[in-house]
Amino acid sequence: MDLELIFQICTWIAMAGWLALLAAPLARDNLVQGARIAALILCAAYFAQYFTITEPVDGGSFSTLAGVTLLFSKAGNVMLGWTHYLAFDLFIGAWEIEDAGKQGIKHWLLVPILALTFMLGPIGLLVYFIVRTLKMRSAKGEVA
Repeated sequence: MDLELIFQICTWIAMAGWLALLAAPLARDNLVQGARIAALILCAAYFAQYFTITEPVDGGSFSTLAGVTLLFSKAGNVMLGWTHYLAFDLFIGAWEIEDAGKQGIKHWLLVPILALTFMLGPIGLLVYFIVRTLKMRSAKGEVA
């Protein structure tokens, strides 16, 4: 299969999951579950890609920056990395939505956090934990 087609399919699967999360107030449990299913499909795609499109690279490794740079010099390896990002960021976004419902965090506040999680995964997760901590402290009367 063509790498560009794999890229498009994986990206659209992820987009479907993110749209489900944005619409979560309409049917939170079902839409979070849909996003998780999309993430699991991406995990399965990652598994298949690992055995079919990755390319060995002389000197490539995960032990040095130069080695990682070499690994990502091949399109199949970049595709594998992209699918990794799509799957994990979507899974984290689904967890944020689910947890926010339990914590009583308003969905409108989550929309920019979801955008951050989608575009800059660790920053989105960090901002979510800051908001979550402030909400929990506020509920306990620790924050004005």
